[in-house]
Amino acid sequence: MSNPAYYPTVEPLITRLPKVRGRYTENASLHKVTWFQVGGPAEVLFKPADLEDLQNFLKEKPPLVPVTILGVGSNVLVRDGGIRGVVIRLGREFASIAQDGTHIVAGAAALDVNVARVAADAGLTGMEFLFGIPGTIGGALRMNAGAYGSEIKDILISAQVIDDEGNLHNLVAGQLGLSYRDCEVPKGWIFVGATLAGTPASKADIERRMDEIAEKRESTQPIRSRTGGSTFANPDDRRAWELVDQAGCRGLKIGGAMVSEKHTNFLINTGGATAADIENLGDEVRMRVFRHSGVELRWEIERLGEK
Repeated sequence: MSNPAYYPTVEPLITRLPKVRGRYTENASLHKVTWFQVGGPAEVLFKPADLEDLQNFLKEKPPLVPVTILGVGSNVLVRDGGIRGVVIRLGREFASIAQDGTHIVAGAAALDVNVARVAADAGLTGMEFLFGIPGTIGGALRMNAGAYGSEIKDILISAQVIDDEGNLHNLVAGQLGLSYRDCEVPKGWIFVGATLAGTPASKADIERRMDEIAEKRESTQPIRSRTGGSTFANPDDRRAWELVDQAGCRGLKIGGAMVSEKHTNFLINTGGATAADIENLGDEVRMRVFRHSGVELRWEIERLGEK
C-alpha cells in the first residue's frame, strides 16, 4: 500500500513574526475601525508599544511579509477579502501633541482635529483647516491632506519617518515631494511624527474660523453617514463633485452603496453595503464622468487588500 500524498502545511504568519512588546491579533476584524464599516480582516494586526518596538519589528520581520499602515480608517476602503500580511495601527503612544514656541509637534496617530485644537489653545493660526479633516497627521502627510484653501505642506517644517528596514529619518518639508494629494516618500515607509509651523494670532479669531469650518462641513458634507471622505481628487481647474453631478450620478446606487445626495464626491454605505459595492460604484461614477466630460477622475480614497 502506497503512502498517502504528503502536503506540507504552511506555518501561520503570526508564528513567523518577531517577538514584540506590543500586541499581535490574528485574523483581526477591520470593518469596525473604518469609516465605511466594510471590508475583510487583517491576517495579523500589530499595535506597537512604542517607536523602538515598531523599529525592531521592521528590522526583524521576514523580508517578504507585506506591511500595511492603517490610521483611523477615514479615507480608506478595505476590500472584502481583507489584507494579507501585517497591518500596523499606531496607538496613543504615537498620538502626542505638544507646543514648542510657534511650532506644534505631533505624533502620526494624533487626530488632525486635536492638533487644530491645541494650536488654537496656544494662539497659533495656520492649522485651522485641520479641524475640517477627519484623519490623523500620518495620513495627512502621506496624502498632503488639505481643505478650505490650505494643505499640510503649507505648515510642515519636518516629518519623522521610518523606512522599511526600521531606520528613523528626519525629513525637512522639501524632501517629502508633496503635491496635490500626493507624496513622494516611498509607500513602505511609515510616518511617526511631524513638526508644524504656526503664527501667533488672536485665540478668539482662530476659534471663530474653526467654528466656520465646522458649520460648513455640517451643512455641505454627509459627516453623520458611513462614508470615507472625499472619494476623488479634483482634476486641474475642475471640481470632482461638479463633474460627478453633471454626469447624473447624484443618488446613484449599487447594492448598499450610494453617491451622496448632499455632496456628490462622497460615497455612502447606506446599510449592508460590501466593499465591492462601494468600489464598483466609484468605478461606475468614474466611467460616467469620463463619458460625459472626457475627464478621468483619480481615486483619492486608498483601496486596500484583496477583492
